Amino acid sequence: MKERERKQGAVRAGMSKSGGSRGPLREMLRPRGAEPMALWRIFPVIFAALYAAHWKLMHLPYFWDEAGYYIPAAWDFFRTGSLIPVSTVSNAHPPLPSVYLALWWRLGGYAPVVTREAMLMVASFALLGVWRLAMRLNGSAAVAAWTLVLTGLYPVWFAQSTLAHADLMAAAATIWALNYALVEEESRWWLAGVWFSVAVMAKETALATPLALAAFEAVVALRAADGATRGKSWRRAGWYLACLVPLAAWYGYHFAKTGYAFGNPEFVRYNATGTMDGLRFLAALGHRVLHLTAHMNLFVPVLLMAAAMMLEPVKQEPVNNAPDRAHDGRTRQRVSFWAQWRIYAVLAANAVAFSLLGGALLTRYLLAMYPLVLLVAVSTFHRRTRWWQAMAALSAAAFVAGIFLDPPYGFAPEDNLSYARMIRVQQAAVKELAARYPGAVVLTAWPATDELTRPELGYLKTPMEVDRIEDFSLGQVERAAEDPGGYSAALVFSTKLDPHGLPRGLERMLDAGRTEERYFGEHRDLTPTAMASLLHGRVVWEKRDGLEWAAILRFDRAVEAGVARPRVAEPRVSGRGAMDRGL
Repeated sequence: MKERERKQGAVRAGMSKSGGSRGPLREMLRPRGAEPMALWRIFPVIFAALYAAHWKLMHLPYFWDEAGYYIPAAWDFFRTGSLIPVSTVSNAHPPLPSVYLALWWRLGGYAPVVTREAMLMVASFALLGVWRLAMRLNGSAAVAAWTLVLTGLYPVWFAQSTLAHADLMAAAATIWALNYALVEEESRWWLAGVWFSVAVMAKETALATPLALAAFEAVVALRAADGATRGKSWRRAGWYLACLVPLAAWYGYHFAKTGYAFGNPEFVRYNATGTMDGLRFLAALGHRVLHLTAHMNLFVPVLLMAAAMMLEPVKQEPVNNAPDRAHDGRTRQRVSFWAQWRIYAVLAANAVAFSLLGGALLTRYLLAMYPLVLLVAVSTFHRRTRWWQAMAALSAAAFVAGIFLDPPYGFAPEDNLSYARMIRVQQAAVKELAARYPGAVVLTAWPATDELTRPELGYLKTPMEVDRIEDFSLGQVERAAEDPGGYSAALVFSTKLDPHGLPRGLERMLDAGRTEERYFGEHRDLTPTAMASLLHGRVVWEKRDGLEWAAILRFDRAVEAGVARPRVAEPRVSGRGAMDRGL
């Protein structure tokens, strides 16, 4: 019996390494080793579950950076075939998301629901990669299932699953690349190179992961005592760096067409050169560590993992009801140290990279990192305690709460379902404004400036004139009050989510050097009543939903739009605008 099991295991291992006689795609989708089911059977289950969970979000119009860049860029490619946006300022993001969305619009028509479905397909494919990665690194179907579930339920991942941001597509390709980069016995390193190439063509910042792995392999090669290990590590590093070729080609093309390689100069300043400050880096790194260990209830599995590490590993259960194998000293399988060290290197590299790059500290930049954190946590639960599924279930409950309940500190609305509340509140405000004051010149800030002037975003059918300000802080409203002749109404709304749930003394201690305001654009929005008083108007409509709110102010002035064609404000190239809000 044992001999037969040994031979069957050897056959499976041999097929795993050689790939058998199947093609690359079929080989990728079929069960491998201990995988209990073919991936092509798991994918529709994941997609159906995601669709059901996001059902009420599918018809929402576009939001925030979707409206600010990604949808206009894809819309331009859809209409004109131009890889470089023409209706918004190009920031040199690679074109793969635009091509992908345009393909779906060609098949299903241009509508938000089609875009949401397209992004759910990407999210499902990413979660399929999470399942396979967990199976390859741990071997337990239960561990893989819980890792998949926790990843899908993590509030940041859940919120991003239908949003048309490049980060989700880059994360999906990165996760699939890690399926070939984090398995010691894997010999098809070229597949990691292919997937990393897809990742960087979705978003250039995905380069942080292959660079980290290549650097790690270079260190291994330099320290290796034998030539075989040295050569293998150098070959791995070479394949990981292959993604530089298509990315360099894209930047060369972009330079030839626009005269600048890495986006317009203000975008580069805000997201790269302007962030090279020592104090800012330390403050941003502190945020990134919290993002990877505590944000949106992530502290629950992280603390449970720390507690589980204090326990002795659980002995392996009996195999096939054979008592003689129940107490042979074996413990439950862990993620190998070979893979763990590479995971920690990737996590550290991404934390550092996104502390140096990006004017805004958006958590979606780290989207590909959360499955790694959760995989290590769930694997530790499984290895260290018999009650591990209860710990995973507690983590899942914390994540579900985080989807609906806001944390007691400032956060981006796209980190949970606050983004949906924001869309619905602004959608109602735009509808009310267009119905009551269709000819008004509207004082407002981004993203409402785009919502009012771009009907393709789904908020209105006839564009309106806008008068733009940066935000609704005291300084910006006072500037608008100095020139009251250009607008006759105002659409004001919450631009920062600050629940004030932390004690005031703790808030002051955490931001003693005003780093949040100085480096990350933190500010306090005035209330609608205060803005109406400063601007000498009145509040004629207001709506609130949790921390999100919007209001319409009306001014008794003679300024109204004289023509149907709107005065479209120039794209914002300074401050915290649509194109420079983040990478």
